[in-house]
Amino acid sequence: MDPQQAWVDFTTPTPGSKLVMAQRLDGKNLDDGRFFQMPPGPHELMVRFDFEVPAGGGLGGLSQMMYRTCFMTLQYNNFQAGQRYVLEGRSLAFTPNIRLYDSTRQLLAEERSVNCI
Repeated sequence: MDPQQAWVDFTTPTPGSKLVMAQRLDGKNLDDGRFFQMPPGPHELMVRFDFEVPAGGGLGGLSQMMYRTCFMTLQYNNFQAGQRYVLEGRSLAFTPNIRLYDSTRQLLAEERSVNCI
C-alpha cells in the first residue's frame, strides 16, 4: 500500500451477493475495480453491485433466483492519504445501496444515484 494514496476495499454482508466492484473513478474506467488506491481528495466512484433477487414462483412454492446488476454512484470529498476505506454493497430484496466506511467503521457516504438493469 502506497502511504501517499487512499486504499479502498470492497465487501458485502448480503447473502446471495455475487459482485461488488468499482467501475469508474472520476469518470474513468478502472482496470481492476475489486480494490484500488487513489490520490487523496474528492472523488466520485461508480460501483457495480450484482446480487440475487427472486425471479418468481417455482415448483413446490420455492422461488427461483436471478441476479440483478446495479450501478451506483458515490461521492466523497475527503479521501486521506494512508487511510483504508471499505465500500460495502447491501441489498434488501430489490433495493441496493452502497456505503463508504473509514477504518473505524464510521459511515462517511452513501450512494447518490442508482441505476439497475
